[in-house]
Amino acid sequence: MDIRKKITFTYVALSSFSTLLLCIVVFVLFNENNRYHFLKRLEDRAKIVASIHFQNDPEKIRYYSELKKNGLEELIEEEEFVLKINSANSFDYNTKLNLPNEFYTNVLKTGEDYFEINNKYYLGQVFKEGDQRYIVIVGARDRKGPTTTVYIIKIMLFGGIGFVFLAFFLGRFLAKRVINPVARITREVNRISASNLHNRLPEVKNSDEISDLTETFNDMLDRLETSFEIQANFINNASHELKTPITTIIAESEIMLLKEREVPEYIQSLENIYAQASKLGNLTESLLKLTQTGYDGKKQVLDIARIDELLMDVKSDLDKIYPDNRVSMKFNFVPKDSNLLLIPCNKPLLELAINNIITNGVKYSDNNEVFVTLSANQEMIKIAINDIGIGIPPEDIPHLYEPFFRGKIATKYIGYGLGLPLASKIIRMHDGEIQVQSEQNKGTIVTIIFNMSKIKKINLKNSNVES
Repeated sequence: MDIRKKITFTYVALSSFSTLLLCIVVFVLFNENNRYHFLKRLEDRAKIVASIHFQNDPEKIRYYSELKKNGLEELIEEEEFVLKINSANSFDYNTKLNLPNEFYTNVLKTGEDYFEINNKYYLGQVFKEGDQRYIVIVGARDRKGPTTTVYIIKIMLFGGIGFVFLAFFLGRFLAKRVINPVARITREVNRISASNLHNRLPEVKNSDEISDLTETFNDMLDRLETSFEIQANFINNASHELKTPITTIIAESEIMLLKEREVPEYIQSLENIYAQASKLGNLTESLLKLTQTGYDGKKQVLDIARIDELLMDVKSDLDKIYPDNRVSMKFNFVPKDSNLLLIPCNKPLLELAINNIITNGVKYSDNNEVFVTLSANQEMIKIAINDIGIGIPPEDIPHLYEPFFRGKIATKYIGYGLGLPLASKIIRMHDGEIQVQSEQNKGTIVTIIFNMSKIKKINLKNSNVES
């Protein structure tokens, strides 16, 4: 069953249930109202019957009799009884009355009560004449009650059936109004494919759920389009970067195999092949590491490390690769509480990310000074990497995290454009944030921030990590 039918039938069911409840309430209140007014009429009859019984003056008796006959509405099967009360629990019984004892008991106790049998009501009231008390009982059949009850039932029945049909059409109209915008969005989304991801859903200006849904779809399409473009760019660049060393190796090998050559030529050719193979190996390793972080930048965090020790390990690795590097580590703002330096992480990956950033600083500053400053408090851990290098042009900054992207002034340096994208993914994987500030020909500051409120909740204090 589609949503339109579900909404329609749900609306009909709820409307029918509400109408049924309303009809029951109206029916009960209508019956109670009929009973109330009929008993009021019997009360008036009882008062007049008592007045006639108590009067000794023939004129007054005739007056009350005329009032009862002509001044009040006629009752069907009317009966009148006046019973003398002899004591608290004794009275003159009339054999024509076939009423239960509870009725008489309640009348004597409360002064008034009524009893209904076969739609005929008996009302009993206690009246007092001097020192003598009497029970006046008036009985009559409610002729209008059943008639009006049947009439109101017919009205409710036919009205309810008519309302169900009306609710069905109103439900269909409501379902159409509700579903049409969603159906329109579905049709528009079905028209969008990988070949036309630039298309967007028409904007809805109403600030409702449909508008939010449209905006959400458009945002998703923006992300998908960007992802497709990045993926296409990645594949094109990766193919090109991998193809170049492979082609060079094949060409160099073919040339060497054409004829016999002198030993120095073979040595030179092997050196070329080795250089290209090393380039291919480095590029493949970088691509594997980029893939290792996962497509969505998520990977399970396994270790807990002290960030200052991690930085010293990175410095130790740099000293092996660049023995004459001028990287300075500054821990002047490190807190005394070592727990504030602990961070849940995948230690090898996080070392790789920080190493890539510092290495960029060394490389693009022509081995000038690079300052690494660590600071930490209860809110965050911050690592600032400041180099005095070539800097980054403003137009290149938005593309820094795209794989294989290299700025114009960076092309004279050896690289593949994978270091910073890889570092960015690893840092995001650790719920961190990376910020880049740069000015061309003056240098670059890369700031890594780990907000403690966003880091995975692990009991750092109870972890067995050596200080």
